[in-house]
Amino acid sequence: MHPDVEAYNAALPASERAVCELLAREIDAALPEAENKVWHRHPVWFLDGNPVAGYSLLKGGVRLLFWSGQSFDEPGLQDEGSFKAAEARYSDAAQVDVDALRRWLGKARDIQWDYKHIVKRKGRLERLK
Repeated sequence: MHPDVEAYNAALPASERAVCELLAREIDAALPEAENKVWHRHPVWFLDGNPVAGYSLLKGGVRLLFWSGQSFDEPGLQDEGSFKAAEARYSDAAQVDVDALRRWLGKARDIQWDYKHIVKRKGRLERLK
C-alpha cells in the first residue's frame, strides 16, 4: 500500500480508520496489479491509469466509490453523480459485507468506463470493458 494511503488512514478517528483499513486491505488483495495513491486528497486505486475504486471520509462515515459502479448491477451500491459511479457508505467496519465487496472489486476490474480520457473527450465516457 502506498505510504500516503497509510498516512491518510492513520490520521482518521478510530472507527473510520477501522473501515478504511479494512477497505484498503480488501482492495489491495483483489486488485494487486492496481496503482494506489492519494488522488484529490483521497485513496484511489487505478488500473492502467483509470480510477476504479477508492474511499473518502464524509460526515457520518466512509464512502466507498466505484467509478464504474452503476454498470455493476449490484444491490448495496447507490448511484453517485452524473457519470457512472456508485457508492456504499459505512459508519462502522462491521457494516462492510466483505463477500459483496469482493464481488464488487471483481466487477471493478472487469467493467470499466474510461475516466482517464474524460477531459480529452469533453466529459463523454466510453466503455473500456
